[in-house]
Amino acid sequence: MPRIMANGNEIEYVDSGPRDGVPLLFINGFGSQLTSWPVEFHQALEAKGMRVIRFDNRDVGLARKWDGIVPDIQKVIADVRAGRKPDVPYTLADMATDAASLLTALGIETAHISGCSMGGMLAQLVALDHPGKCRSLISIFSTTSDPSLPPSTPEAQKALLTPSPGNDRETVIVHSLKGRRAYASTAWPFDEDRLGKLIGDSYDRMFYPEGTSRQYAAIVASPPRTERLKGLAMPALVLHGSADTLIRPDGGRHTAQCIPGSEYHEIEGWGHDMPLGAIPVVTGYMVDFINRVEAARGAKAAAE
Repeated sequence: MPRIMANGNEIEYVDSGPRDGVPLLFINGFGSQLTSWPVEFHQALEAKGMRVIRFDNRDVGLARKWDGIVPDIQKVIADVRAGRKPDVPYTLADMATDAASLLTALGIETAHISGCSMGGMLAQLVALDHPGKCRSLISIFSTTSDPSLPPSTPEAQKALLTPSPGNDRETVIVHSLKGRRAYASTAWPFDEDRLGKLIGDSYDRMFYPEGTSRQYAAIVASPPRTERLKGLAMPALVLHGSADTLIRPDGGRHTAQCIPGSEYHEIEGWGHDMPLGAIPVVTGYMVDFINRVEAARGAKAAAE
């Protein structure tokens, strides 16, 4: 996979699909690599003419690491509550700048910006901080991070943040599979064999649990986007699942309520994952939305 310098960091990325296709940047979530979602997801988008750009966020996969810096999460939380500036190596805004800078480095003037979970937070910040790079925003099972929203269920929160009891490959796979069941979809079966292979492939590519502590600190240290999203002036699609126990559906609903003119779809029985059965539904909404945005852009350009 190629690497490129963006925002002062070396980033590993994949640029797939037709070169003259509609550019779509996809940003992965907390602790996940560019290889973490099933290939069928981006292949479905590419088959509809999308040029899909995926990359490793900082501190995961083969991206730059902030080795040795271990934030005190409890102190970060206390600082945020007290209105003090938290001591963290980077924030979500820095990570969003990585994403926007990657497009610039690739010579892509504008793209549709999509992201899941933490990646949805980053996509929102790309739209807010770098609007000139965005044709649209697609926020997937994410949130505004507003403190009034309900938290994860205790089981889902524990599953996300509890480290593996061992660092060997088999223990990590078993631990991760157990955790993912806590926030899995209910409308589609839990495919343990397929997920186990994805987890194992990610382990083989790069096992680096230290990086997730800094990504989590960045999430905690970054302010809610509620008020800023109310002034966002671009097409936006928000997708969420009714069965999501990690970021409750309230997070998606609130995101859509904050963004003027946004489009919201809540998918029955979808959790905080991407089972194969959900892919046609999710990508169907995405492709339909992107095509409508592209048509409107073309009509506007023709009229000018």
